[in-house]
Amino acid sequence: MQDTKTERRLAHWRIVVWGGAALLLLAPLVAMQFTSEVAWTGSDFLIFGIMLAVVVGGVELAVRLSRHHAYRAASGIALVAGFLLVWMNLAVGIIGNENNPLNLMYGGVLTTGLIGAAIARFRPSGMMRAMMAMAAAQVLVAAVAQAAGHFTWVLTAVFVALWLGSAWLYRDAAAAG
Repeated sequence: MQDTKTERRLAHWRIVVWGGAALLLLAPLVAMQFTSEVAWTGSDFLIFGIMLAVVVGGVELAVRLSRHHAYRAASGIALVAGFLLVWMNLAVGIIGNENNPLNLMYGGVLTTGLIGAAIARFRPSGMMRAMMAMAAAQVLVAAVAQAAGHFTWVLTAVFVALWLGSAWLYRDAAAAG
């Protein structure tokens, strides 16, 4: 009986989460009907759709991998932070504008996390270390940007806090077993 209730609750959440992602994807289309300020192309919708699918798919994976709320929250924070990092970089760029090649370094931050997660096989203690490595990589990018004459420390502090907050929650999940 309990498993059926849980499965039903998860099915409802899946509809809400995937439906919310679909609404987010449609928002620019609706905005384009009312203003010329929003001018998305098919490739913009495709990239945004892929980004949303990765985040929602990641949330689903986290829910399946662990029942611990700390693990799920850590995963959610990491996924949203990664989404925001990519979105900001594609939209306006973080270092200078979106055409500045230094912005490609942020791909290294995300790659660090992906490789760390794969090595950890998504276990919480390994995920904690992967998030700490991402925070270090984020600081390294800011140092290189600073050497090139770009100040990104405030935004870097926000992302480092997100990566370390995620690491802290993964640590709690690891301690809970």
